[in-house]
Amino acid sequence: MKMLDVPQSGSIAGTTSSRNRFGQYKRTRAVPVNPRTTYQGAVRARLAANSAGWRALTDAQRAGWSDLGGSITRTDKLGQTYALDGQQAYIMVNNNNLAAGNAIVSDAPAVVAPSGVVTVTVTLTASSFSLAYTVTPLPAGARLFVYASPQRSAGRTYEGDLRLIHVSAAAAASPADILAAYTTRFGVPVAGNKVFLSLQVYKTGFLSGPFLTSKIVS
Repeated sequence: MKMLDVPQSGSIAGTTSSRNRFGQYKRTRAVPVNPRTTYQGAVRARLAANSAGWRALTDAQRAGWSDLGGSITRTDKLGQTYALDGQQAYIMVNNNNLAAGNAIVSDAPAVVAPSGVVTVTVTLTASSFSLAYTVTPLPAGARLFVYASPQRSAGRTYEGDLRLIHVSAAAAASPADILAAYTTRFGVPVAGNKVFLSLQVYKTGFLSGPFLTSKIVS
């Protein structure tokens, strides 16, 4: 139900408040599902490892992460800007490191702003799913993170469920062949369905801004 009200986000009893591009709205609270998949378990294991790692840091190391967090800003669902605290910065950087297959770091790194993907050409059929991107190859130490959605109706224009399915080798060259990774996660692409994609470049724990695109299976 769309409404005019004080900006709110969150749930009270059986009602959830949120906003989208059309404004503030309320809906019946949905109970989150817990599928207990292998992928969900891997994400939870990374979070658990990083939470334990944070507790093992020295006071000086935590202070370094707090300084780093203060220089990283995010925007919440209400459009308000905030800075990360030290633990959030530590978990963000090291979640990215673990996803990339790299080691956890205990000392806060210098902020890096990787250059994002400039162009993407998607080839998508039942037997081919590749992403031709520029700039290619990626810089030394940089990796391509590809997030994809389940298959959707071709008429859909917005997608909020994007999951990491592919991490390239360091300094990989275009194109990225993601058919096997996508099929393992979401099944064989079906002609007429749409897949949404987000591509980010990783380097030393940090991600570039996302390059968002979509493609209908041909």
